[in-house]
Amino acid sequence: MDMSMMPIISLRHDDADALGQQLGDSFKTYGFATVVDHGLDPALVAKAWALTKELFELPESEKMGGYDKALAGQRGYTPFKTEIAKGAEFHDLKEFWHVGRTMDPSSPLATSMLPNVWPPVPEFKETFETLYAEMDKVGARILSSIARYLELPADWFDPAIADGNSILRLLHYPPIAGDAEGCIRAGAHEDINLITLLLGAEEAGLQILRPDGSWMDVSPPEGGLAVNVGDMLQRLTNHVLPSTTHRVVNPSGERSRFSRYSMPYFLHARSDFPIATLPQCISADNPNRYPDPILADDYLKERLIEIGLLKA
Repeated sequence: MDMSMMPIISLRHDDADALGQQLGDSFKTYGFATVVDHGLDPALVAKAWALTKELFELPESEKMGGYDKALAGQRGYTPFKTEIAKGAEFHDLKEFWHVGRTMDPSSPLATSMLPNVWPPVPEFKETFETLYAEMDKVGARILSSIARYLELPADWFDPAIADGNSILRLLHYPPIAGDAEGCIRAGAHEDINLITLLLGAEEAGLQILRPDGSWMDVSPPEGGLAVNVGDMLQRLTNHVLPSTTHRVVNPSGERSRFSRYSMPYFLHARSDFPIATLPQCISADNPNRYPDPILADDYLKERLIEIGLLKA
């Protein structure tokens, strides 16, 4: 596959095996795929964008009402320049709000997931609970295609992600200020989860790192999704599907005066899912890098400490 041209993949495909091959080939080559015809309701997405803008235009005191350092950034508000990429020198030029799964308190997983924090924005809760559920469905469909690519049953991931600890992140990158020297909107990093579904990547700035050390712009068509492999899926597949380093660079010229918004949905396994290397991803040429399985919740906590959201 040509590393200079990421294909655009339609999820409206009659041949499930062919769709799995297209997605798998793109993930194997880039760690990313650009996806259209995903089925998200355009009216719902438009409303979510409007409410996201309204959220971040709230006075700082009202946004901070949704911040609790003890939540390690997993729910509610995380202030500007709090998160830092693993190994980076400077904090990211972003603020965000996290929406998680609404769990039944009687669920055995309830203690591993925090309750949501809702801002004082009308229709916010119902809109983002709906979008969360719809993103969950799209993610499950993509994972079903990946299962086929990995020669697993199409429903293999279903129990792994049932009541998964997934997060919908509403991201705001403010206009670039004069004190931003050395900082970028999102430092080079890899995602923690199984796969990420990103709305808003058509705005320039998202880049992925090629094997030769150069950076490649990623920009799906208007309304499309950028989908990428996270570290959990990389570990599960013994790096057959790579979790590619990516970043969001600062705009130049006139665009630096404008905000950038995006909405990544970080699709996680359920907290008690053991991440154990798939046997078909182990070979003489690709020996098992991870002989000891790890629970998804333990892996998440390790990574949250590395990016500065959770104290050891």
